[in-house]
This record gives sequence, structure tokens and C-alpha cells, in this order.
Amino acid sequence: MKKIVIAPDSFKESLTALEAANAIEEGLKEVLPDVQYVKIPMADGGEGTVQSLVDATAGTIENVTVTGPLGEEVEAFYGLLGDGKTAVIEMAAASGLEIVPMEKRDPMSTTTFGTGQLIAAALDKGVERMIIGIGGSATNDGGAGMVQALGGKLLDSQGAPIPFGGAGLAKLDRIDLSELDQRLSGVKVDVACDVDNPLTGPKGASSIYGPQKGATAEQIIQLDSNLAHFAEVIKRDLGKDIKDIPGAGAAGGLGAGLLAFLPSELKRGGELVIEAIKLDEAVSDADLVITGEGGINHQTIHGKTPICVARTAKKYGVPVIALAGSLTNEYKNVHNHGIDAVFSIVPGAVTLEKALEHGYENVKNTARNVAAVVGMFRKG
Repeated sequence: MKKIVIAPDSFKESLTALEAANAIEEGLKEVLPDVQYVKIPMADGGEGTVQSLVDATAGTIENVTVTGPLGEEVEAFYGLLGDGKTAVIEMAAASGLEIVPMEKRDPMSTTTFGTGQLIAAALDKGVERMIIGIGGSATNDGGAGMVQALGGKLLDSQGAPIPFGGAGLAKLDRIDLSELDQRLSGVKVDVACDVDNPLTGPKGASSIYGPQKGATAEQIIQLDSNLAHFAEVIKRDLGKDIKDIPGAGAAGGLGAGLLAFLPSELKRGGELVIEAIKLDEAVSDADLVITGEGGINHQTIHGKTPICVARTAKKYGVPVIALAGSLTNEYKNVHNHGIDAVFSIVPGAVTLEKALEHGYENVKNTARNVAAVVGMFRKG
């Protein structure tokens, strides 16, 4: 065995993807010190994607003060990858649910304006491509605030800008993009979207995600109606029918807004990350790939990092081992999707607090045990 690729996601609340990769490498080296190790921190387009891609490409984190979901200033960030031409943005950094205290959550008024400001800040760096992750939003404005931040005008019947939030969409009369930032036309925008919800209806943004953002049953009806109206005006003024596109309802309809106002394409987050960090090149001549994340369960097979890594490795016939903080009864499903073996890093019956606290040590020790087994069958 000459080369092992280490490509884990973060172990949430315990280790970043890079820290997990370091722990795996440290454990493996105790038994297999003469192997070439290639560490590639991974993500699936959600929380942690910026950090993982920055770590994997020797990029930088750029800090920006923006307008938060409630209209106040917040400190946000985006990533500039090592090529200097690609920006990675997590909308949650500027417009996320975690920014808003539970008692203040109100999708009738929360805005994506700060996400638009992050896009503008990336344009100021002269990027040619953006990867935008759209999970974890506090908003239900269809990306209205975002386009307003980029120079688009959403006007009421009196020609005045509509107010922020999902409620403001009810006042929309026409869209004027004559002052939209012209630099957007020269940028390729890939949107990391791992849900297929349409913009409106029983499976739409308001009905499915509105409650967790603080919407009452009555408000959900109004928000859904407002997004439908937004879609109608977009179709009339821009000639784009985005209401029923799978993923349009992601992040309170930001998926729809990105499709309507930016040169965007919705893609699976894991696939975008793999492309950006050129995972194929790394695993094509590897003898083993080790991946992992905080939990492996019934959702893992639906595009989560370990499966994305495994599918890439299997194109080259490379075996894959996954490490996880927790395993549910359904974890065995991953064996049908390219993962050959799965190991829990938890050494025994411990509290969640202790498991998170000792994440690095547990990952390292498990990796050492994996290396010991691999070493038993090592040839040459």
C-alpha cells in the first residue's frame, strides 16, 4: 500500500473536516508510517463548506460586515479559494437561522440582503466563479433582499422599493434590473442545493420550512401566496418560470431568486465540492480512501459527503472505509453505495458531551485500529 486519501466531512460540534483529517492521518501513521497520505477536507455544500474548501485549496477566509436577517449589522464571511478566481459563500453566514434568537424569528420580515452583499464583496475581488451554499436560512423572501443588495429594484405600485421580508413581496408591482450589478454577467454561479422542494405549494418553501423559522399557520398561507405572486411577476417581467423547478424552494425561495436574477445552476453540494477540490485526481491512483462524518444514517445515501467520496473512489476501483461518531440501524445501506466498511469512533457508553469533547482522540484511535487491520493484509 503506497497511497491513502483521507477525505472526511466535519464531525459537527466536535471537529472541522481538516481536524478530522489530521486525526485520521495521525492514527494511521502510528502503524503505517511510510505511506503517502493526501488529506482533502470535505463538505456537502452546507455548514462548513467554506472552511473545508479554503483548507483544501490553501485559500483564505474573507470577513465582511453585512446586513443581517433582522436588518442589523452582522459579521459574516466567505471563502476565496486558492486559485484566486473562485468564491465560496454560505448564505447562512449572512442570512442564517442561527443568527436570529428564537424569540425574534419572523420570516415575514427577515431578509437575504446580507447574502447579496457577500456576493458583491466577492465580485469586488474579481472572481470568475461562485459556489453558493443555500442551507440554514432564516428567510422566506425568495431572494428579494439579495437582488436588492445587488442593484435590482423591486418596486411597488408607487415606484417605491418594497420592504424587506416575505411580507414585503405582497406589495411587488414590477421588477427593474437596469441597475443590477453588471459584473454578474461575467460570473458562473453554481448553487449547492440538496433539496428538491418547489417554490410554493404543500412541499414549498413556506409550508415545509416556514415553521422552523417562526411562521404561524396563518403566516405560512400568506408567505406561500406572496412567493407565488413573486414568481408571477418574475415570469411576466423577466420571462423566467421558476416556481416549480426542483430546489427553487430551498432557503426560503433563495433557490428561485438565484435562478431568476443570477446566471445560476442548481447542483448537488457534494458534487460541487468534489469538482472544486479535484478529488478525482487524488483518488485515481490511491490504494485506499478513508472518509467520515459525525453520523452515518438513513440520510447518508442521499448525497452526503461519505457517499459522494465513495462514488468517486469506486470509479477507480478504490476501496473505501468510513468513520462516524454515531451509527443508526440503517447505516448498512451505505454498503450498497460504495462504502466497504464502517467504524464507529465512540469507544463505549459515554455521554454526547464526552464524545464531542474527545472527538480528536477517538478519531485518531479508530484510525490506528483501521491501519492495524490494513497492515495485517498489506502486500509489498
